[in-house]
Amino acid sequence: MAVQRTFSIIKPDATRRNLTGKINALLEAGGLRIVAQKRIWMSRQQAETFYGVHKERPFFKSLVDFMTSGPVVVQVLEGEDAVAKNREIMGATNPANAAEGTIRKTFAESIEANSAHGSDSPENAAIEIAYFFSGSEIVG
Repeated sequence: MAVQRTFSIIKPDATRRNLTGKINALLEAGGLRIVAQKRIWMSRQQAETFYGVHKERPFFKSLVDFMTSGPVVVQVLEGEDAVAKNREIMGATNPANAAEGTIRKTFAESIEANSAHGSDSPENAAIEIAYFFSGSEIVG
């Protein structure tokens, strides 16, 4: 496998409970390196654009409301097969279905407040990374 980059968000439910360090420790223990990171309060416009693929879904408004309810930590992760590795470490979207020891099983409050977002493909990772980071902000 080749080294690749993926995008990650530590969501408002996790930042509110001061879990950023614990979540990052799981990512790093799983073999991923954090090569860019910043704490932001996503604007409604940023969230609506970022999650635009879900615009017609019934949960879109509540997702945008949630993602703009508090600070998030956006980050770029790097490692062998980083997209798949990050998704494995996060666990299933529904924390009830997530494996023990995953971020979502350990920290999620609900399907929506599931503590973490991760890119689902290398192509989407590149788009998501570019949405929040310039190339000069990523330090390998």
